[in-house]
Amino acid sequence: MKRFIRRLSRVADASSHYCLLRSVPIYVGEEMELFVVNAELLNHPVFIALLNKSAQEYGYEQKGVLHIPCHVLVFERVMEALRLGVDSRDLKDLLASFSDDCFLGY
Repeated sequence: MKRFIRRLSRVADASSHYCLLRSVPIYVGEEMELFVVNAELLNHPVFIALLNKSAQEYGYEQKGVLHIPCHVLVFERVMEALRLGVDSRDLKDLLASFSDDCFLGY
């Protein structure tokens, strides 16, 4: 996980626009839809689960912008729940409810 965080900081350094905003660019799903996520959310347990799935799928040495293999609709729901301050347990239940559909079958 430490290598992954270092990699994210390199991406942020390369993109001072995002670094100044304390945000991280993330591509989601097959559509490669771009989301700009507050860097503080990266420590949330549900987001860590998404990051771990990304690391399993693509490894820790991804080049460029981080890519999460999750359907865009599911990611949008997770982001909205985080914005609203939904309890971590409820967020895990949300991801579990999409367990078959959330992560793309790469």
